Amino acid sequence: MLPHAVPFDDLGIVPDQYGSPVASLRYYPDEQLLYIQWQGNITADAVLRVATQELRIQEQLQIPLILNDKTESTGDWSDALSWLEFEWLPQAMENGLRAFAYVFLPDLQNQYISAGFIEKIGHQLPARLFYDVAAARHWLHQQQQTA
Repeated sequence: MLPHAVPFDDLGIVPDQYGSPVASLRYYPDEQLLYIQWQGNITADAVLRVATQELRIQEQLQIPLILNDKTESTGDWSDALSWLEFEWLPQAMENGLRAFAYVFLPDLQNQYISAGFIEKIGHQLPARLFYDVAAARHWLHQQQQTA
């Protein structure tokens, strides 16, 4: 989790199809960073809901950096991979996305799906997997400086 001492705009919580929170979104304007913190069991439907909300935000704010934190979530969302690659990614990049850091738990199911996702989008923009939010944030700042 990013420190609360850094000023941020709370962009709300995205619920799953049952109304349970699945992700919270925070924008850190000084860092030009969108922090997405996932929770609970993630499904493809949940990923589509959050990614769609992220696209609305991306269109408005043109945020170049995304820190996608799935350390508090589990689940199989692999059915969303093609949509993310061919629908979400081009739109996000068109609206300013320049680098994507992905933090996940080191369990086998998450590793497989997460690695597949990063491999697919990594051909289009800098994207990398992390086990630690601080390391992911540092890497994103480096990407911003070299862009």
